[in-house]
Amino acid sequence: MALITRVSRLFQADFHAVLDRIEEPEVLLRQAVREMEEELASDEQRSRILKHEQGQLTARETDLEQTLQELDEQLDICFDSGNDDLARASIKRKLETQQYCKGLARKRQALQETLDDLDTRLRENRSRLESMRQKAELLAEETARARPADNWTIPDITVRDEDVEVALLREKQQRRRS
Repeated sequence: MALITRVSRLFQADFHAVLDRIEEPEVLLRQAVREMEEELASDEQRSRILKHEQGQLTARETDLEQTLQELDEQLDICFDSGNDDLARASIKRKLETQQYCKGLARKRQALQETLDDLDTRLRENRSRLESMRQKAELLAEETARARPADNWTIPDITVRDEDVEVALLREKQQRRRS
């Protein structure tokens, strides 16, 4: 049983070695860099959209604050004139506007938290991308250095019969002298 286990491990190791040679690390690394760049671009686009939305929420809150001031002025006029029915309607609108402002503030806060998380992730991903780019450059340099050694070609060597005969005569002469 131990022999079968050893043989299976040997085949498995050989299989993994073959796969490692088939999978070109340089190509895989470049693909990983491309995927990281795409993800980073997508996150940056999302960040721009969220920041735009945050600006719109802030502008809407400013408009609502102005509306609340106008409602306060209308209430002053209603109370000065003694018109309680009109004051009730203005108070209702004021309460609705205040609730809407609170909802916008909660939404803006949640949006800010999302933006903060996204910015943190963007910084981390930029750092990882830079690291992957450096690794890709190093691997490309190593591959470029290794290629000339790998591209050795065996020259076409032909030995004629006449050359053999001449070399044989030389060897005989050297042996006679010594």
